[in-house]
Amino acid sequence: MQACSKKMVFTKKLFWDVDPDSIDLDKHARFVIERVLTRGSADDFSELQRTYGKDRIRKELQNCRSLDPKTIRFCSVIYDLRKEDFKCCITKQSNQKHWIY
Repeated sequence: MQACSKKMVFTKKLFWDVDPDSIDLDKHARFVIERVLTRGSADDFSELQRTYGKDRIRKELQNCRSLDPKTIRFCSVIYDLRKEDFKCCITKQSNQKHWIY
């Protein structure tokens, strides 16, 4: 596994809902990877590749609980994954009905 730098190297506005300086890039890898892939720029994506490496990103993606369809399709191509490889695609939500019915 590739060692991760502990210093935040991504666009801080991606982490508007948390203190970016409190993010441990190794401990919070899945959160960072998911956020960069769903909302990051091309520069953030390049930095993601350098920071974590393809194998770590691929492993973390498979365990994400929530990814939008566009991100799943992109990651399927880039990281050679099938839709069924993503936990978020095979795990059913506990409450499938919309709250207004």
